[in-house]
Amino acid sequence: MNRRHFSKQGMLLGMGAWTAASVHGPGAEGERSGQTYREAPRDLPVREFDVVVAGGGTAGVIAALAAARQGAQTILIERRGYTGGTATEGGTGIHSFYNLWKPFPGVKKRKVVRGIPEELIDRLVKIGGSSGYPEQTGRSDYDSVATCVDTELYKLVTMEMLAESGVFLAVNTLVTGAIRQGDRLEGVLTESVNGREAIYAKAFIDCTAFGDLCAFGGAQFTTPNDYPVVNSMGLGNVSIDQYFDFFKKANAVGDYAEGVRSGEENRIIRLGGSFAKASPEFGAEAAKIGMSSVTTTVHDNYLMFIKLNLTLPEGGSTLNRDSLAAAELELRRRMYQGMLLFRKYVPGCEKAFIARTSPSVCIRRGRLIQCDYDMTHEDVVEARHFDDDVFTYGFHDSAPRIQIKNGGAYGLPYRALCVAGIENLWAAGMLITSDHRAHMSTRNTVCCMGQGQAAGTAAALCAAKRCGARELKYPTLREALEKGGVYFEA
Repeated sequence: MNRRHFSKQGMLLGMGAWTAASVHGPGAEGERSGQTYREAPRDLPVREFDVVVAGGGTAGVIAALAAARQGAQTILIERRGYTGGTATEGGTGIHSFYNLWKPFPGVKKRKVVRGIPEELIDRLVKIGGSSGYPEQTGRSDYDSVATCVDTELYKLVTMEMLAESGVFLAVNTLVTGAIRQGDRLEGVLTESVNGREAIYAKAFIDCTAFGDLCAFGGAQFTTPNDYPVVNSMGLGNVSIDQYFDFFKKANAVGDYAEGVRSGEENRIIRLGGSFAKASPEFGAEAAKIGMSSVTTTVHDNYLMFIKLNLTLPEGGSTLNRDSLAAAELELRRRMYQGMLLFRKYVPGCEKAFIARTSPSVCIRRGRLIQCDYDMTHEDVVEARHFDDDVFTYGFHDSAPRIQIKNGGAYGLPYRALCVAGIENLWAAGMLITSDHRAHMSTRNTVCCMGQGQAAGTAAALCAAKRCGARELKYPTLREALEKGGVYFEA
């Protein structure tokens, strides 16, 4: 039996053990009082791990891999049936493993995010699931490279990597509560088809994007509601080459990169431009539905990423189920309208159809979790480093309007991941950074991956040493991260 099949069998056996441990008993009767209902007490099955990672998105996958590779018994809890989060549901390019060197003559090209995130992309490249790192030749003052991924293969590869590393993957499972004693979490509560269960552990990482685990655990947070919500679609039966001609004829090309597409080199893989310049009518209609022109693909006849934004109405919130329900309907109406616009205005798209959508609204921020350190705008744009850096990052999503100084890169400090007031809880991903300007860097996918490796490594070390997040000696963490391939500025 080869290692790959053995790993898959191990994951399935683990799921079987999980099922066996979660035997349902007869339903217990609670009590209603007016507009409330009190549940009856019940005994829950318990499982124990060293590290719990809540949320299997861009940060969570890397966090779970990092923890498991440190030797920690790790469970990754994900509400969907697959992993990947924004990287799979957004469908956009992955930003960015490199510093923004191209607009700055003489600045050295550096791959600043390495380690497990780099390994993931390398594996995707081998099976035709990523473009790798081709340089952008259009709008290179935004990102110097264009890392595109196949969203479905991203799901497969991340799940295989988790299985190979021994992570217990609990998909289709919701985190619904936390067990806290004093300043430490003891466990989390979950719901799945197995029913309600309690998962105890020594260390916990919140990578849920919404900050659910932190909130359940009593962490301090705010809800900024400072971004529109988004859904994206993939269009099939289209031609990206004719889409390019549509912009080129009007001198309206913006984003542009070539790489491997359907196995062939030097093909367009990222493209965007001015709708309004190419067709004023198209531009006006696209603006009404918040549709962006930028697309990515690694396949012929497929535009993998067409984004549509929606600003929630006043009083709406990413933490309100009913606000999001209304947004779900409106965004799907807009996707249909967007498809019709492509059919009408873009040559080669006359028979386009919606081939992919995110299964639910994508957010850029839910709860903002209070951590020991809050990254500032100046930290980012001045390319600052700290005495407890855990990785380096060099992309800003507001470029070229906001850029990191001289094509540089900044360090993210360990304390920016440590949740204030709780000794064994870390936050990673879009949950951190209060300043919207700085958050426009730290929320990006590759930065979230870097945060995940740092948090997962720290949580595993703390679980092994039975110490709190702040008791962990930085040299110990730094050594483990360096062994894990993490890049640090000299």
